[in-house]
Amino acid sequence: MDIEKQLKTGTTTLGLLYKDGVILAADSQSTSSYVESRYEKKVHPVNKKMALTTAGVVADLQYVLRLMRVESRLHEMGNGNVTTKALVTLLSNVLHSNRYFPYIAAMVIGGYDKEGPHLFSMDPYGGIGRGENFFSTGSGSPLAMGVLESQYTEGLSENEAIELAKTAVNAAIQRDVYSGGKKLTIAVIDKNGYREIE
Repeated sequence: MDIEKQLKTGTTTLGLLYKDGVILAADSQSTSSYVESRYEKKVHPVNKKMALTTAGVVADLQYVLRLMRVESRLHEMGNGNVTTKALVTLLSNVLHSNRYFPYIAAMVIGGYDKEGPHLFSMDPYGGIGRGENFFSTGSGSPLAMGVLESQYTEGLSENEAIELAKTAVNAAIQRDVYSGGKKLTIAVIDKNGYREIE
């Protein structure tokens, strides 16, 4: 099975910028050739002001998340708060150094630091997507992207951005057989830090 096919075995995650921060959202269904879990958490904080969404092979994603958390803590102990760009660059270097035996991991990464809100996407080879107001990963991403493309406007309020994230993930859940689950996770990252919305 090639990497592209493995990445499309099921999920919908997204991130979008709004006026004062970043929204990350994901479904909760873990799928391979069958539904493994309907309660899989796919939005994970890295530190107090940065988080990522996960799509791909669970073990690879867990390793990448542990690595990011450790590197963030080490930097904070020695140098203070780390910027989102610095951690994204580190992750890109780690993934790229393993490009011939890649981690099967696609992520959307959001953070807030002294430069404001940031949003990136990352592919299994360490390629960084930047400069967009929204990204989506997983098998349901074409459906979610259609909603984001048609409804996103710059300067959204936090509530508007949350509603748009819900609409986009739910559109994928309705039509993508590999997306679903029992819980939609939505996280906000702003000047006050990371928090999840029930």
